[in-house]
Amino acid sequence: MMKKLLSAVALLASSLAMAAGPTIPLDKAPIDLRDTASLQNGAKLFQNYCLGCHQMQYQRYSRTFRDLGIPEELGMEHLMFTGEKVGDHITNAMPADYAENSFGVLPPDLTNVARVRGADWLYTYLRTFYVDDSRPFGVNNKVFPLVGMPHVLQELQGVPYQAYETRLVDGQPKEIYVGIRTDGSGELSPEEYDRAVADLVNYMVYTGEPTKLEARSLGIKVMIFLLIFFVLAYLLKKEYWKDVH
Repeated sequence: MMKKLLSAVALLASSLAMAAGPTIPLDKAPIDLRDTASLQNGAKLFQNYCLGCHQMQYQRYSRTFRDLGIPEELGMEHLMFTGEKVGDHITNAMPADYAENSFGVLPPDLTNVARVRGADWLYTYLRTFYVDDSRPFGVNNKVFPLVGMPHVLQELQGVPYQAYETRLVDGQPKEIYVGIRTDGSGELSPEEYDRAVADLVNYMVYTGEPTKLEARSLGIKVMIFLLIFFVLAYLLKKEYWKDVH
């Protein structure tokens, strides 16, 4: 009973935080589904940093490898860690009860998260964690206040903190938030980290609607066909009507 009560309280707090919305403007995510290298790196980042808690249970490994141009042998060696088959969905081995006990709620499936939240939300969210010792995992987030998850990309970014500057407002000095900074301990520079996050979000946009890659290619072929058909139809019309006065 207590476990269910704690889960309900955590879910309510999360819902209220999300209802309040982000406390900063969202940054534009540089999404490009034609960038295969970006999609491949995003898949690698997801498998290494996100899959431990979050699943993509509506996306298959085989579909991902095919769409992203990853040979099955390489994909199985570098992106599959728990003995799955290449035709399986992208799931993890974390028991649901353990996940709920650890986080208060079951971590959501991320197959369609880009369609639900939006690419800009995800891009800004993953770049605005900051240290907050009052939180269970020691971090908070500017886009998702009271977030109930750790900053899983911290080893890449470094320890993030909120930066403020003292500025005059109406003649009075005031502390103004100027962004997230890090202590420099991350494996990536700030620019490299932003690029890595963009790759990860790019991949999640792809998984939200994998057919976009095929639809774009098919759309171009259809337009070419219609153009050729229009020319042939026009020439045929001229041939039929050339003797009509």
